[in-house]
Amino acid sequence: MHRRAWFWWLTLLAIWLLATLWDRSWLAADHSIPDWDEADYLNSAVDHGRALGLLPGGGWPGWDGLLDLSPKIPPLASLVNGSVMALVGDRPDQAVGGLAVWHGLLLVVVACWGRQLVSPGFGLLAAALTALLPGLAELRLVFTLDLSLAATTTLALWLLGRWQAPQGGLWRQSLLAALAVAAAVLVKQSALLVLLGPCCWAALRGLGQPGRRLQALAALALVLAVCLPWLHHNWITTIGGTNRAVIESAAAEGDPAVFSLTSLLWYPRLWPQQLGLPVLAIALIGGLVGLLPVLRDPQRRWQPLAALRRPVRQLPTGWPWLIGCSLSGWVLITLSPNKDPRYIAPLLPLLALLLALGWWSFGLALRQRGGPRLAAAALVAGLGSTAAAVAQPRADAIARRQVSPLPQVMATLNRIQPGQPLTLLVLPGVSDLNDHTATFYGRLQGGQVLARSLGRNPADHALVLQRAEWLLLATGDQGHRRGVVRQLSRQVRQDGRFERVAQWPWSKGRQVELWRRTPSAPPVPPFDRSFIAMASGLADGPQGLARVFEAIGPQHQLDAHFLYQRRVEDWARQRLGRDPNDIEALWSLTLLAILQERPQQAEQWLARLERLLPDNPWPAAYRSAVLLIDWKPWPAGQVARTHPRHGQEPVLQGLADLAAVVGGDLTAIGSARRTLPQAYARIDQALKDPPGKAQSADAPPGQKP
Repeated sequence: MHRRAWFWWLTLLAIWLLATLWDRSWLAADHSIPDWDEADYLNSAVDHGRALGLLPGGGWPGWDGLLDLSPKIPPLASLVNGSVMALVGDRPDQAVGGLAVWHGLLLVVVACWGRQLVSPGFGLLAAALTALLPGLAELRLVFTLDLSLAATTTLALWLLGRWQAPQGGLWRQSLLAALAVAAAVLVKQSALLVLLGPCCWAALRGLGQPGRRLQALAALALVLAVCLPWLHHNWITTIGGTNRAVIESAAAEGDPAVFSLTSLLWYPRLWPQQLGLPVLAIALIGGLVGLLPVLRDPQRRWQPLAALRRPVRQLPTGWPWLIGCSLSGWVLITLSPNKDPRYIAPLLPLLALLLALGWWSFGLALRQRGGPRLAAAALVAGLGSTAAAVAQPRADAIARRQVSPLPQVMATLNRIQPGQPLTLLVLPGVSDLNDHTATFYGRLQGGQVLARSLGRNPADHALVLQRAEWLLLATGDQGHRRGVVRQLSRQVRQDGRFERVAQWPWSKGRQVELWRRTPSAPPVPPFDRSFIAMASGLADGPQGLARVFEAIGPQHQLDAHFLYQRRVEDWARQRLGRDPNDIEALWSLTLLAILQERPQQAEQWLARLERLLPDNPWPAAYRSAVLLIDWKPWPAGQVARTHPRHGQEPVLQGLADLAAVVGGDLTAIGSARRTLPQAYARIDQALKDPPGKAQSADAPPGQKP
């Protein structure tokens, strides 16, 4: 028995190694550049690897600094991928090693689940099919979160199923399932689409059983304890990012209405591509072969229909859970407005287990009629045809790849300014040449080049010409906003303040050009003084906020490293060292804390401003809002209610009522329905007057311009 177990694990390891070597051979022949999404996830992995001190160019930023790195997508996958990068390298082909780790986890889970359902051999067959499914094989080459999401959600469903089963109910099973659920959510919040239904079912069943009630509550507490720190830190950006990724993207891409027939069939129509025709064909044949003895026997002919009336009791142990998880996940993913073939990836391992049953039935039938050799030959032929169906698109994809000039661009920048943090404005916006891919290549091996895309709005052209240091231009088709980008490119080429450093050939006869501000050009005025003036303008209320919103976004594109923030903070603390009541310094530190998402620090600075400016309602309003953002509704309400201007300022009244409702005082709902519209009208009225311009940026910090 011990030898059989070792052989089983060695066979599973061989499946993973063969799949990994296959992927590596394709990557060795392919020279493509990561597109927007891939580069974005690669950059996140580099960020987290640097934060852990594993990759050059970074260091431990503290707990809050670590959470800053994942404002929209949870950090677990990036932490793992960044750690793997430290071992295998940070270039695109090397970074895919992180996907191999997730693929290994997925194969182990599928094999163990299959072994639990039928037998060890069935588990290996399911793992082999998982490695060969075209939809999953493609994800092993594309650096996104879909493979890690599939692995962690499958693990969570398997462990959750073991706990909720009649023979389950152990404490270690509940805690392991909770950790797996938390891990899946911390890979990507869309894991809830797959896990929500099964988790609710398991929790309700557990709460209804005295022996498992405490386990269910402890598991829920563990999931919340693991996930809430990230959500508490990033909940605003997470909501905004989810809205853009789901609602706005669905509208922009013309996805079908949620309850339309097209929407319901959107993912099933992809099965031939994602599962492979050979896999589907053999599974269908196996299913028919398994039903033939039942259909031929008049006494057993109606058993399948009878089983449909009570499927949980009629199906073998474990299969109702697998089928229920698959249906629940498909329904919730289908109900998501945004559609993409990658979004169904977490269900593909479950479908592999279901399809493996058809293969298994077909193999048993062949073994009964022709012996084990015929069954083995058919299995090899089926797996080989599936592998061929995956290999052909891969071979075709290699022939279409183009080589990007980005590595040469970054090598030139690092040669001119080695190791220095700089911001490169990238005007082209196509899949293989954009600010995301440029940032990734600019940070290889500890590089400090960050790329941004300011200039695709005509209103920003004057600011770019005035303050930009490095720009990457191109000729020909440049993707998004072609006309606007060409206009800015022409202005840069004709502006005597810029000079071309080098150029490289691109695809389709196009050229890529690196430009920089000439040493003889007038020096760029620092942003520090403008920031200090805008921070002091927060005392004006909504108009001050409008000035900040208008200026801070473009500036963060020009200074992607936020170097101005360090200078302003040093200046402000020096001023406070000389005068603890320096209003200008306190407003500057307040705005810095807000931009850096440090609500506790912002609240402390605002409390001091509230004492120094007792007749100004806005420090109290900002402080109340910051406390609400920090999930502290009761102190937020107290700050708003106790201010002397509470009775005259609708914004303070609205904040007080909102804090009361959020804090659980439902009796304040009626008052909030009256005061919140009044607060909105107050802000809207204040914003109707055009905001004043920030003061000149020519004076250094500490001096009046």
